[in-house]
Amino acid sequence: MKFSDIYNNKKGKHIISYEVFPPKNDMDFNSLYRTIEDLKDINPDYVSVTYGAGGSNRNRTLEIASTIKNKIGIEVVAHLTCVNATVHDTDLMLECFKKENIENVLALRGDPPQGQENFTQTIGGFAYASELIAHISKNGNFGIAAAGYPEKHPEAASLEADVENLKRKIDNGATNVITQLFFNNDSFYRYRDLCGKKNINVKIEPGIMPILNFKSIQRMVHLCGAKIPAKLLGDLEKNQENISAIKKIGIDYAIEQIANLLDNQVDGIHFYAMNKSEDIKSIYNAVKSKIIR
Repeated sequence: MKFSDIYNNKKGKHIISYEVFPPKNDMDFNSLYRTIEDLKDINPDYVSVTYGAGGSNRNRTLEIASTIKNKIGIEVVAHLTCVNATVHDTDLMLECFKKENIENVLALRGDPPQGQENFTQTIGGFAYASELIAHISKNGNFGIAAAGYPEKHPEAASLEADVENLKRKIDNGATNVITQLFFNNDSFYRYRDLCGKKNINVKIEPGIMPILNFKSIQRMVHLCGAKIPAKLLGDLEKNQENISAIKKIGIDYAIEQIANLLDNQVDGIHFYAMNKSEDIKSIYNAVKSKIIR
């Protein structure tokens, strides 16, 4: 089922989805599949599967996405990036997606490979996500999601310039938007309003990452350019040696953040699950009464 059909079937209701990533160790695959089985309790509309850093793990992305769709029975979205891929490589991967009944992709430029500071276009490949989206739209029958950045992409000159780039992605064939993680809802509302002013009228699903590990989230926000509000950061810093306290602060904040988003007419919630189920389920259950399914 493509994105357009998912959203048409859920008119007036919230979309609930989450992201997983390919394990580095083959032994962790069973753990990942147990997580996905366990998260059936939140009745996700789809699960997205990342490519891995620097465009790595492509075959694992394909394997996991196929298992989720064809064996577990949940709609799936496979990530696809421009990193280390020619147009031919991209077409081969799209053919693999088709063969495995994968109908949706999240098309991204992608982060530079490890050890490389800046993104470098592969010879014979794409320079921007908007180019990748245009190619997929013309050469395959896929639902295409684009990434959105409520606090702007780290390389964008301004939020306005970043939204202009998002408009190019939509004009080139993207059907909906999944945002990068953020912790300040006002940033999301400002971003959503700016998208509306630029005639971006597709569904925008806010991405939420619960803070469960202080060092991990510090690395993550450094990479993606997100900001942690001062009070939340202060609470985390005061308790950074206390793992259970950090987890409680992060879960409580995620619950409060999502409840506020749901009160302000968001299209749905996309969880960055980090291949864990217990905490996502507890957050979902805490806000379930506000979710229209």
